[in-house]
Amino acid sequence: MGMDRIEIPTEEECYRLIREMEMLEHILSHSRLVCRVALYLADRIIEQSYILNRELIMAAALLHDITKTRSFETKEDHAQTGGELLEDQGYPEVGRIVGQHVCLEIFDKSGPPTEAEIVNYADKRVLHDQIAPLADRMDYIRKRYCKTQNQEARYRWLLAEAVALEEKLFRLAGFYPEDLAGLID
Repeated sequence: MGMDRIEIPTEEECYRLIREMEMLEHILSHSRLVCRVALYLADRIIEQSYILNRELIMAAALLHDITKTRSFETKEDHAQTGGELLEDQGYPEVGRIVGQHVCLEIFDKSGPPTEAEIVNYADKRVLHDQIAPLADRMDYIRKRYCKTQNQEARYRWLLAEAVALEEKLFRLAGFYPEDLAGLID
């Protein structure tokens, strides 16, 4: 991204978009906790001298499910359409992260942490409105969304990526994944 200024909605603007999209309350509760988890992780990683954009993480985490409510009727891919919506609103960097909250475009186990990795992982630790172990959240995803062999295969790939991502982020954050819920609550 270089030194170019990127457009990021303020917290107030995020909540305006959430209201405009008529996000269901339970999805909003989930999104708020994903935001808290993402910012906590980002702060611990920033303390280790890594550079991350907190405002970008905050906005992407709050807005990661921006089109989820309507997706119940439309059956759209809410990660893709959420990313597109935010890009259309003038927030392409936020949209890029939202578009990756289910599946990362690029994951480098040994590279520096990215805002997209943190939001993706935070979403995989919040089951409804509770911080859950990665295995529990991923099992919920499998049971809820895997109806075909292709979906099952994609799930196994996502699970392997999520486990590797957890190892990477917590090696950098300096605490254990099982301690996350106690540290945030």
